[in-house]
Amino acid sequence: MTTGEAVVHALLTHGLDTIYVLPGIHNDDFFDALARNAARIRVVHTRHEQGAAYMALGAALATAKPQAYCVVPGPGLLNSAAALLTAYGMNAPVLALIGQIPAHAIGRGLAHLHEIRDQAGIIARLVDWSARIGAPQEAPRLVAEAMHAMFTGRPGPAALECAIDVWGRSGTLAPQAPLPVADPPIDDDAIKAAARRLGVAKRPLIIAGGGAQDASAEVTRLAHLLQAPVLSYRRGRGVLADRDPLSVNLPIGRDLWAEADVVLAVGTHLHMPLLHWGIDGDLAIIRIDADPQEPARFARPAVALIGSAKPVLRRLLDVVPAQNQRRPSRTEEMRERHARMNGRLTKLAPQLAFLAAIRAELPEDGIFVDEVTQVGFVSRLAFPVYRPRTYLSPGYQDNLGFGFATALGVQNARRDLPVVSITGDGGFLFTASELATAMRHRIPLTTVLFNDGAFGNVQRIQEERFGNRLIASDLANPDFVAFAKSFGAEAFRVKSPRQLQTALRRALAHRDTPTLIEVPVGPMPSPWEFILMGRVRG
Repeated sequence: MTTGEAVVHALLTHGLDTIYVLPGIHNDDFFDALARNAARIRVVHTRHEQGAAYMALGAALATAKPQAYCVVPGPGLLNSAAALLTAYGMNAPVLALIGQIPAHAIGRGLAHLHEIRDQAGIIARLVDWSARIGAPQEAPRLVAEAMHAMFTGRPGPAALECAIDVWGRSGTLAPQAPLPVADPPIDDDAIKAAARRLGVAKRPLIIAGGGAQDASAEVTRLAHLLQAPVLSYRRGRGVLADRDPLSVNLPIGRDLWAEADVVLAVGTHLHMPLLHWGIDGDLAIIRIDADPQEPARFARPAVALIGSAKPVLRRLLDVVPAQNQRRPSRTEEMRERHARMNGRLTKLAPQLAFLAAIRAELPEDGIFVDEVTQVGFVSRLAFPVYRPRTYLSPGYQDNLGFGFATALGVQNARRDLPVVSITGDGGFLFTASELATAMRHRIPLTTVLFNDGAFGNVQRIQEERFGNRLIASDLANPDFVAFAKSFGAEAFRVKSPRQLQTALRRALAHRDTPTLIEVPVGPMPSPWEFILMGRVRG
């Protein structure tokens, strides 16, 4: 078996049935191995390396299962690096397969095609684990170790390099089964300490991040037991369904942070509360995190529980009831808070109306993919989400251009569900060429493009902070409807939320081709007073 064949068989052994790629000479023997196994592994080829990596990212986020992409070294790696960096920030299990120059020339500076100094060092700073395959016999073990690393502790990406002259080498291989991933032992003393604090808390608050996505049932049960509101922003959306009065958005969460005596943080960096809202001696923080280094990064918590959210919360739920005081319902209080906040949010009426149109047509299990847009910023506050993994947002990298190609990967991986991607005229053109990929592979993604002719957020900052001295923020755009139709996609232009709803209904009813819906818009009201909020403690 060649190294390329060994890697393909290892991917299949680990349950992968799709790989996102852009071919090139450094990986020819690997692609030949893919061709030999075309009946078992689907190859989705893109028009740019960033498209391949973003699609793998989207598929990983939508499924919580490992996904892989393959590109050439040097420029291919660098073109995919933004998506790989985002996978690291979003704890997504993405495996990058990166080509290399001839093995004997690595590190010698001989100006080989696509040579880059210390490629392994660059890769190591983008992922949790990386290695180089030196021979076919190494391939099964290294793929297994990469997969194991992606799910051990804090989930995240991994990478394997392989030189151009190693992919085609043959050897006799020993089979390698997937390596078991074991959760760390749960500290029962820490569980008891956390249960005692939660049991006597007068004003408990739960904050759910991306690490809580697979513990929705446990978070919901604990929230009701404690009558604790659950704050989620971006990565934690849908962990507690937004129809539950205890589910609160960011500005309500900040108000509750000011009042809380105990906060349980589940799978979140707590960046905004700790860095911007403040802490003091009257607030006890309990943190659940798979990364043992994370809980004390900003400030040492009262209790740190290390492990995946689901098993830790289950153990906590075994102990909390015996410690828990009798609690009155906070349903009416939360409904009143929601009503007051909804009144304040009416200043964002243009964005809210478009989001309401999308929510009306997207089923509860449909997936909404956020992007760095004026509508996207408001969606993080006010788009109702009812299930985990149905609201996907780019995390702390918050990189412009994330949305469209990532959403293609989401839709490709979840063809059983409708997916709506929102984007702006700025972000869409980062990966707009992937419309060709959508057509080639019949990926029925629906994309809503809000066109304001500008990098809208940049332009607002220049207007408000720099005396309206505008520079590099205005955009010259194509006719987006004609652009999409030139690929063979469906395309519409709408001018109101009602028209958007009608177009969405049509697009989601006929899910056999990609659809682009352009919405020309003007400047929109700023959401930042509801997002960048100052200190309330300490």
